[in-house]
Amino acid sequence: MYRSYRPALAAGLLSSALLLTLPAAAQQSPVGQAGDQSAPPATDQTGDTPGDILVTATRRAERLSDVPIAITAISGETLAATGAVDLRGIDQVAPSLLVSGATSEANFTARIRGIGTVGENPGLESSVGLFVDGVYRARSGVGLTELGEVDRVEVLRGPQGTLFGRNSTAGTISIVTRAPELGRTDAHGSVSYGNYDYWRLDGAVNLPVGETAAVRVDGVWQRRDGFIRQLTPGEPDIQDRNRWLARGQFAWAPNDALSVRIIGDYAERHENCCNGVLLGPVRNLTRTDPAGGAIAVGANTLLPLLQALGANYQLPPAGERFQFSTSTSAGVPYRSEVRDWGASGEVNWQLGAATLTSITAWRDYKNRMGQDNDFNRLDLLDRQDLDRRFRNFSQEVRLAGRAFDGRLDWLVGGYYGNEKLNVDDDQRYGQDYTRFANCIIATSFAASGAGQVDLASPTCSSAPASVFAGYDAVARQLGAAPLNGTGANDGNFTQVSRNWALFTHNTLAIVPDRLFATIGVRYTDEHKRVRADYRATNTLCPALLNSSLQSLAGLACVVNGAGVDIPAGTPGSTFDDGQWTGTAVLGFKPVTSVLVYASASRGYKAGGFNLDFSGLDRPCFAGAGTAAQAAACAALLSRPANTPGNGRAEVADLAYASEKVTAYEVGAKWNGRSIDVNVAAFHQLFSGYQLNTYNGTSFEVANIQSCRDSLNRADTDASAATGACAPDRLRPGVVSTGVELESTIRPVRDVSVNLGFTYAHTRYRRYLVGTGGRPLSPVLFQLPDQDLSNAPEVVTTAGIGWTPAVGTRGLTGLVYFDVRMQSDTNTGSDLDLEKVQDAFAVVNGRLGLYGASRRWGVELWAQNLLNQRYFQLASDIPAQGSGTFRSVQQAASGGFSGSANALYIGFPGEPRTYGVTLRGSF
Repeated sequence: MYRSYRPALAAGLLSSALLLTLPAAAQQSPVGQAGDQSAPPATDQTGDTPGDILVTATRRAERLSDVPIAITAISGETLAATGAVDLRGIDQVAPSLLVSGATSEANFTARIRGIGTVGENPGLESSVGLFVDGVYRARSGVGLTELGEVDRVEVLRGPQGTLFGRNSTAGTISIVTRAPELGRTDAHGSVSYGNYDYWRLDGAVNLPVGETAAVRVDGVWQRRDGFIRQLTPGEPDIQDRNRWLARGQFAWAPNDALSVRIIGDYAERHENCCNGVLLGPVRNLTRTDPAGGAIAVGANTLLPLLQALGANYQLPPAGERFQFSTSTSAGVPYRSEVRDWGASGEVNWQLGAATLTSITAWRDYKNRMGQDNDFNRLDLLDRQDLDRRFRNFSQEVRLAGRAFDGRLDWLVGGYYGNEKLNVDDDQRYGQDYTRFANCIIATSFAASGAGQVDLASPTCSSAPASVFAGYDAVARQLGAAPLNGTGANDGNFTQVSRNWALFTHNTLAIVPDRLFATIGVRYTDEHKRVRADYRATNTLCPALLNSSLQSLAGLACVVNGAGVDIPAGTPGSTFDDGQWTGTAVLGFKPVTSVLVYASASRGYKAGGFNLDFSGLDRPCFAGAGTAAQAAACAALLSRPANTPGNGRAEVADLAYASEKVTAYEVGAKWNGRSIDVNVAAFHQLFSGYQLNTYNGTSFEVANIQSCRDSLNRADTDASAATGACAPDRLRPGVVSTGVELESTIRPVRDVSVNLGFTYAHTRYRRYLVGTGGRPLSPVLFQLPDQDLSNAPEVVTTAGIGWTPAVGTRGLTGLVYFDVRMQSDTNTGSDLDLEKVQDAFAVVNGRLGLYGASRRWGVELWAQNLLNQRYFQLASDIPAQGSGTFRSVQQAASGGFSGSANALYIGFPGEPRTYGVTLRGSF
């Protein structure tokens, strides 16, 4: 590892391991929420009373200690204390959850037990399902808007599908916002100010409408300067905040048998986000000992060239991996604009011995983003018009009740979802690209003794033109357009998805109050169809591939030059699948306060299409290039049509299969008088795990499987043609095994101490292959027998909440601290060692003083109190170097180059932020 975390921080973690968060208690709701049959009552969290935590994960209000599911329950008060205002902050108090992202907040990914879907591709659905007030959100990043006031969050771990409308393979996050309250007039709000000129205003008004109805309106506005300093004159700092949310609700409960909740919300974001910064160490690697694999480390040879051309990369300071500053192209912001709105209606109607629940919803989410795709001041690669829009209609219906004198809790339901997804994309070469590409070629010629590098020359070389006259000259020679300004100037996808499901979830008390069994079954039917139009103006790429100058195609084909038209009805442009999934649980309560259980379940996530044109095959032209190149091309072209890797751009290049999981879990829950302890051990096997990987120029999607037969290291070499596996010899390629512990302790009045611990060994197996048993892509040669990316083996969360009385006039105080520590984590989906983030911890804290009945309050707060510097994800910088430590290490046996000079970027987590909040209510 590059640098271990500081000993002082380690000592702080050990001392903090005895602490944790405020009580994770579900709060009172007057009209029922998210399809609950009844609203959970308020919980007593004072003195020595246990303070039962109530959740609705099973669609019934139950004590957490009675639910045979691994679940983390987090109250709205805890989220407010830790400073969580959107999905990103939840993992601070949920050890098995990790939320991270890179180039856009719309692409953030949620992972549970190390499993999640890399979010850079909108065609891939999330392994972790996200529901807000019972309504499924299309992708994890789509739910990253402001949440407003939250009642509770429930994080369910393991595959889900027999209780929620939409199925998932890794788990589910259910967020329940605060509902209107009948018979109560209330208004409250807060204003916050902090460093980076941070402002946040939020408030809510609750008004009764007669005795049976109420309305509630919530509003949030937030802005903040960016924390990545921009050194290009006239350009704003990056990673700022500028967003707002408005939500209106109407609740009606004319009697005890009927309740209705209608919600409408609208949110916008207009921000400069998100940028990666140069990641150290910046170096060259060279293999010096072919037999033993010794590697020499030297100065990077590419960085001086880039700096001389004007890149202005900001080198990390000594002892650090990066710094919070950058210099990008003038006039090329990291634009992130979001419009997110929707409406939903939930009806709970008691029909005798059963309750009917209906949730109808419409969501419309649009994200427009742009970025300086080369991450430096040179104008090399631009992506300024990437638009994504999700429009979702969903309808969920459930009927639940009891039978056989209450011994059977039964539930049957149906779900229908319809999604229309539009993606518009552009990528182009900037005005400095040709000169940069010329310099790369000239440098390679100079290294071989043919000519010299002359940065003042347009071709970057003083060699005779016969050696290399530059890409513009090559374009004229081949009758193609010069590179600058060309690319994928107009590409779009339209995908329509239809999903319906029938499910049932039933619990039978074999021995009342002692032994019970649960059986849940689901059938899911998926249909997707895609059409696309890709207008490529990069004509030099195919011209080079169709000539004797193929060796120059690498830099000219960074932006795919293969245009394609996929009209509706094209063979292979539809995906259809139907799957049975389910769960079986056996639970036993030897005494009232203890529950032990064992479960087995099966989960499913649909396949589909990689909505990224860079996934298309590069065109191959028979007879072009050298004899060896022509022979290789002929072999590709001999493969059938609509076959990936056949040298033709077709819709089959974009297809991927479904992801399935078989999961086993045993657990125990103890609800003591002043302590609650929940323990779970799990073993999960994923077949067809959907992996989205950046290969340095484009994103590749593959289903990861393992072969039952030895591949003799063919899955770890540089060949895309070796290492196939027969379809009948495939087995799950990803395994996740571990144990989780969560505990709440109430040692004295007004004090709550929580502890969370997760050990999850989430890894790839050996002998890996891709979709359908095809050879693994050479980009993924490091995956076999390694942990997944962003899957820390050990996570500990800890904290303390103290709410003492202050004086004798009704004043109260708040002292709150929490910490999340995670072990070393590889943040790159291709698992380059250069992308490892060492173990680190983030500490949050809040001090508060409140008036009688909490009519007013003042809080001092800090997030990332110790100013821990860490990055969430790392990536290759497009077209700027190649090779990794492991590729150099395996050069002799794996077919890789014996040297590496690649540059990397990291996407930083937020530095220390602090401020003050004033609260008031009446």
